[in-house]
Amino acid sequence: MDPRRRSIHEGTGIIAQVALLLLLSSGTVAADMCESAMFTHLPPSSFRSSSHLSSSHGPGFAKLNRRDGAGGWSPVSSDRYQWLEVDLGGRTQITAVATQGRYGSSDWLTAYLLMFSDTGHNWRQYRQEDGIGMFSGNTNADSVVQHKLQQTVIARYLRLIPLDWNTNGRIGLRIEAYGCPYNSDVVGFTGQSRLLFRLSPKPTMAKQSISLNFKTLKNSGTLLHADGQSGHSISLELEKGKLVLRLQTGRGVSPASQHLVSLGSLLDDQHWHHFVVEHQSTHLNLTVDKSTLWVQIPSKFAHWDHDQISVGAELVLSSQRSARPSGNFHGCLENVIYNGLNLVYLAKQSDQRVTVQGNVTFSCVEPVSVAMTFNGPHSLLSLPWMMETASAASSVGLQFRTWDREGLLLTFDLPKQGGVVWIYLSKAKLCLRLYKSGKTQQELTTGSSLSDGQWHSMELLFRRGHVTLTVDGEEGAPTYTNTPITITKGTHLYFGGCPIEDDAEGCRNPFNSFRGCMHSLVVNSQPVNLIMVQERLLGSYSQLQIDMCGISDRCSPSHCEHGASCSQSWSTFHCNCSGSGYSGATCHSSIHEQSCEAYKHKGKTSGFYYIDVDGSGSIKPQLIYCNMTEEKTWMVIEHNNTELTRVQASLGKKQHSAHFAYTSEDELLDAVISQSEHCVQEVAYHCKMARLFNTHDGAPHSWWVGGPTGGQVQSYWGGAQPGSQQCACGVQNKCLDPRHQCNCDADHAEWTNDSGLLTHKENLPVRSLVLRDINRPGSESAYRVGPLRCHGDRNIWNAAFFDKETSYLHFPTFHGELSADISFLFKTAASSGVFLENLGIKDFIRIELSSASEVLFSLDVGNGPLGVRVKADAPLNDNKWHRVRAERNIKEASLQVDELPAATQEAPADGHIHLQLNSQLFIGGTASRQKGFRGCVRALQLNGVTLDLEARAQMTPGVEAGCPGHCTSYGSLCQHQGRCVERPSSFYCDCSPSAFTGAFCDREVSASFKPSTSVSYSFQGSKERVLNHSSRAHVSVHSGLRAENVSLSFRTVQTPALLLCITSYHREHLALLLNKQSKLEVAYRLDGSRVSEVLTSRVGNLANGQLHSITLNRDGDRVTLQVDQNIVEYFNLTSDVEFNGLKSMILGRVQDTTDFDPELARIAAAGFTGCLSAVLFNTISPLKAALLHPDSSSTVISPLVQSRCGSPSGGSPAAETIHTLSGHSGSVEMGQPLVNAVKNDSALIGGVIALVIFVTLSALAIMARFLYRRKWTCRSEDVKAAKPDDCPELPFSSQNNSHSTGSSENQKEYFI
Repeated sequence: MDPRRRSIHEGTGIIAQVALLLLLSSGTVAADMCESAMFTHLPPSSFRSSSHLSSSHGPGFAKLNRRDGAGGWSPVSSDRYQWLEVDLGGRTQITAVATQGRYGSSDWLTAYLLMFSDTGHNWRQYRQEDGIGMFSGNTNADSVVQHKLQQTVIARYLRLIPLDWNTNGRIGLRIEAYGCPYNSDVVGFTGQSRLLFRLSPKPTMAKQSISLNFKTLKNSGTLLHADGQSGHSISLELEKGKLVLRLQTGRGVSPASQHLVSLGSLLDDQHWHHFVVEHQSTHLNLTVDKSTLWVQIPSKFAHWDHDQISVGAELVLSSQRSARPSGNFHGCLENVIYNGLNLVYLAKQSDQRVTVQGNVTFSCVEPVSVAMTFNGPHSLLSLPWMMETASAASSVGLQFRTWDREGLLLTFDLPKQGGVVWIYLSKAKLCLRLYKSGKTQQELTTGSSLSDGQWHSMELLFRRGHVTLTVDGEEGAPTYTNTPITITKGTHLYFGGCPIEDDAEGCRNPFNSFRGCMHSLVVNSQPVNLIMVQERLLGSYSQLQIDMCGISDRCSPSHCEHGASCSQSWSTFHCNCSGSGYSGATCHSSIHEQSCEAYKHKGKTSGFYYIDVDGSGSIKPQLIYCNMTEEKTWMVIEHNNTELTRVQASLGKKQHSAHFAYTSEDELLDAVISQSEHCVQEVAYHCKMARLFNTHDGAPHSWWVGGPTGGQVQSYWGGAQPGSQQCACGVQNKCLDPRHQCNCDADHAEWTNDSGLLTHKENLPVRSLVLRDINRPGSESAYRVGPLRCHGDRNIWNAAFFDKETSYLHFPTFHGELSADISFLFKTAASSGVFLENLGIKDFIRIELSSASEVLFSLDVGNGPLGVRVKADAPLNDNKWHRVRAERNIKEASLQVDELPAATQEAPADGHIHLQLNSQLFIGGTASRQKGFRGCVRALQLNGVTLDLEARAQMTPGVEAGCPGHCTSYGSLCQHQGRCVERPSSFYCDCSPSAFTGAFCDREVSASFKPSTSVSYSFQGSKERVLNHSSRAHVSVHSGLRAENVSLSFRTVQTPALLLCITSYHREHLALLLNKQSKLEVAYRLDGSRVSEVLTSRVGNLANGQLHSITLNRDGDRVTLQVDQNIVEYFNLTSDVEFNGLKSMILGRVQDTTDFDPELARIAAAGFTGCLSAVLFNTISPLKAALLHPDSSSTVISPLVQSRCGSPSGGSPAAETIHTLSGHSGSVEMGQPLVNAVKNDSALIGGVIALVIFVTLSALAIMARFLYRRKWTCRSEDVKAAKPDDCPELPFSSQNNSHSTGSSENQKEYFI
């Protein structure tokens, strides 16, 4: 009995009607009460068959366990065109079927199909939930094999079609069906009739429902319409074979006044379909047959107060009928239940509330329509042309429906003219091709969108010397040709294709065969009797299913996930994943990573990325900023107001409320916070006589709301504990007034602030803020709530180490019935082992390392084992991390290892589709404890859900939580001499030995220099100081240096020019410079009493404004030098080999040139104009010290401008933002907040105007400076060095240099 059935609330007082409605609301009886044998008392005349071997083998002897006659039914020939049919005498509820072989013989079926019908025509094949139509039969002649039907069938006729039988015998059968009688209230409509019900009193049910059964051959029509005095109405309509529930408010027909919900497909097949809608508040639950849809509707459509119902037609004014394309219903309805009221029963009882309009019958009179199904490439029908003599006027007509865009509908020969006529579908249009010997081939095309699964008519007419081709009657424009065609007696018409034999007379098919349904065949105005065709009395056929249309809609319900569109052909469907963010045959697997951490481990740097936090789950991927610093990877989620906002007092305003709308949806926010190790959000409150929490009665002046979904009220500030009504200064005992827990609570008349980080994840994000102490005289305040920032992916590093082959972890059964994706990383030294296994009774799923270089994904969903293999070129047991992704859906199984091409195996088109598992899920082993895996498994996810391997490992012997050793796999991501540093989970790149910075030491540190710019790094005290937290950065002041490594990149047009200089306390130095010939010179003076030794490179033209790199290595007296990618040059020093008493390293202008040679002193004093990048002396990077560590041993004279001039693109610096507090946590900042940093919420227009003025003035200033610099730019044809006195601000540029870093660079200035 339908669990949705409700007791009747309408006060009819008729107990019998109540009992009847409880039984008939679904028209069925519970399965455990419906198991009677239905064939036992049937007369022999109720049994029919396609043929019988003899009178004693007739169908009347086919009852189960009977031994009379020949002991069962056997046909004349054993093939798949035979059938046995049983007439149950009336519609019956069938719950099971049982078969036997023919008694005392070798004749039995091993497989068969079941068909059902109400009329003995228009059969419908029974399919199980997986879409499987075949039933397994017997293994001998006497045993009984019974199958309980997964879905109860209601029908009068049952037909069994043999598929396979005992190879040593023939078809033999005895059969029984189990069930019970079926009673219902049926009404038939002609399209010109209806039942009108007036409801009184109105229903007052909290939960309302409508249910009914219907059958029709028309693809459009209104089944039911309910209306009320308030103008709210509901209409159930059939439109192109789909059910549409139309909700409407008011009498208008505008789209805003209507809400449509559509469900189902191909419902015009003259079979019974079941519909239910349940309504409660703003929720609808719709069911059509096996498909269910849950819908939330706008509140304006939620009120149902219907007082009249029309069944079979509309309840609309004539002026509104144009808006209703469906028209009236033509067909049968059954058990129409409205809020527990059986409307058809009331009509049959001539209830006074019912008005019958038109010809309404309380029975279902069905037109006989015999269709045929072309299932495969060899399906065809051959008919003789029906004429006695040759005729000049002939016609052929038919109706067809298909999903295929291509296929041959009809072909026939023209013997007298040596020609052929083909009528076929091409690109979903109907085409006629006419070929005559010796003449040009002619083609006609008409119609469009003929592969939409709807019935379409085609008529071909030969008359008076021309041909007419018409589609859908008057709807399709006829197409003509004036070529005369003569049909002769004996011509055969071939529908759907040609016989398999290549020499089939009169049939040639250069096109695909037709796959679909046809009916209403007419030849020369004479209907073709397809039942005679089925009985082999007319024409011939092959691989046809006659008296049924076996079309199915593979896109209803759609198996395409995540909103992807579905298209189909006759045998399969296709999902278009474009724009969905997912991939695979059903758009199941996300193409995006689940966190910023995952992007980092693919070598990505800071930027915006699509994050899909739950993989294949329901949360949509969203664009999030990933800030990848050297040690942490932050996910930064902004909201609508992260600026410092001024609170303005106003009369009558008791409080200020701010609501924060985040750029990501709540589901994603909650998931990000949950899977992150740590989340923070900065809050700052600037105040002047505006208290934060302190009140006399203890109730806080301010509060904020934070946490998942709607959040909860919080009364603490950044840096404090939840519920404490404290700020950071109160925790640190540093508040202005020790009597209070926040600086602002001191209520001073001077500006101060409270700022800090909110760190308790369960209270994040901040959703709203309320400030109440804002309206006293002298009160002023401003607030800032920063973006939500989270780091540490708890999923990606969740790992377990399996020490033994017999060790494993177990989890609850994996449920991935229709689609499943599995992903994980592993590393091992073993050559084989099972990663994962889950078993069912017959089904299973398993992923294993089958050999040292091969991963195997195997499964069985009932169609037999299926295996997908990926073989790598290199061993996978190299103790490095490797990623495995496996997916299974109803179309295919796929497997990918690392970045190797994915391997796929297609699933059977009409096989089992549900993966049914029932055992525990085993990780790292199997239930038999054989072939276990030894090694590490990490980040294991099933359908986007991470399994907590570490938690389970902590309680499982033989398995350890966590798995170190990440640098062996990810160490190569650290570039430019950066070191990979291990963490218990994760790793990071230590960039201290490198001249680069960033998450992977891949972001250069570069600066633009003017003639006055000087950067000096002092070696004094470097024994005690460790630069950049690296012991290898140590360079002794006193001990002699016998070797050094120097590297840098530069770009300039200046000659001569000093690039780098290192001085000592002993008048020794090392200098890299460009000479007047634009060649590189290295000046060594390692003996203070001697002149410099100058090493000159052969590479010239280095002052051309292009990027050049230099690598200098000295070991004792041996020096190697390489410029760009040129060959390495070798030199030998003749002086001392020790560099003693290092003093300083200087970039740009040298202030003290006392110890330099005169020429070097002149060049050093002139400064450097251009760009220096990635400067490194051993492990010391002076630019990093000056730009990123201003408290180090560096001195900068004149502004130092950071840029990316070291990059070939010469673009702006990388946007690797490190979010910091606007003030130190708990510190006191005296003074009013900066005006230009405050967003005034009451003067937004003024702020915009000020911004426009500021931008305009800035643009004028930049333009003036640019013109000034252009005016004083000095150039010469031979690119001579500019004199500083003549060109004090000369930029390094060249007319032919596309990478110039003039004013186009996005620069940052550091004043140190």
